Amino acid sequence: MTPVQLDELPLKSRARVQTIDWAVIPESEGHRLRSLGLEEGVEVEALHKGILLWRDPIAVRVGRMRIALRRKVASAIFCELTL
Repeated sequence: MTPVQLDELPLKSRARVQTIDWAVIPESEGHRLRSLGLEEGVEVEALHKGILLWRDPIAVRVGRMRIALRRKVASAIFCELTL
């Protein structure tokens, strides 16, 4: 199955993180995301996208938490849809 970027994941869809391009994500943001448990293999769900033109930020469920991600950061996270 072709990986989908987290910012393109349809709302209410669940996926498993395959890879994260940490080089694209600022170091401080990467540290925050790792602290919140966002890493390869974790299950995520797209919950909400902002209402502005850029659809920023994106709300994502990671485990039992909800976190907000900038679209640019979410585009560096590649996922595989789960059933």
